Amino acid sequence: MAVQGTLNALAGKIVGLIPATFIVNLLGSVAAGLLLFSFNHNTTALGEILQKIPSVPFYAWLGGPIGVAIIYGVAVSIPRLGVGSATTGIITFQLLTAYAIDHFGLFGREHLPFNWIKLTGILLLAAGSYLLLKK
Repeated sequence: MAVQGTLNALAGKIVGLIPATFIVNLLGSVAAGLLLFSFNHNTTALGEILQKIPSVPFYAWLGGPIGVAIIYGVAVSIPRLGVGSATTGIITFQLLTAYAIDHFGLFGREHLPFNWIKLTGILLLAAGSYLLLKK
């Protein structure tokens, strides 16, 4: 993530953040397409995949727009905060979000209850993040 964010921030500095975000996602789509057509041999035919698309819950497709927001946000935050501080903040937020998803069983995930040990770990992580983010 640190390398990707740094490269995205560099591209954003040169062509602008929104064009860079668009181009990065376009290139990611091309790479995903190459994977789909290169490594999908003898598994699922494209027609089968297309038939299954309507059965996917609408919120499952929000990963695309969320990914765009993340790529844009990282490209904005790295020049302002530095790679280390931006990555620290992002990882901390991602872990908090992950534990919330587990605890509440969101998006069809199995409910994995939050406990005091995990809370202690999160608090230590937050304290460490605070120290790393402090100027």
